[in-house]
Amino acid sequence: MKTIALGRSPAEEGPASMARNELRPIVKLRSTAGTGYTYVTRKSRRNDPDRLSLRKYDPRARTQVLFREER
Repeated sequence: MKTIALGRSPAEEGPASMARNELRPIVKLRSTAGTGYTYVTRKSRRNDPDRLSLRKYDPRARTQVLFREER
């Protein structure tokens, strides 16, 4: 049986894909309630150059709390 590679090799992607990854990095949002719960998301460096903080649901605390970007 032959294996077929899906997707592109890094040589085929070119410089445009590298710029996209730098512009929208993956960040971890950690709960300020101290439960250790995290969300993983992408953020736009152009719109949010500072650390991101969002109010989201923490299932361990069973309430909405502030989540801050972790580096």
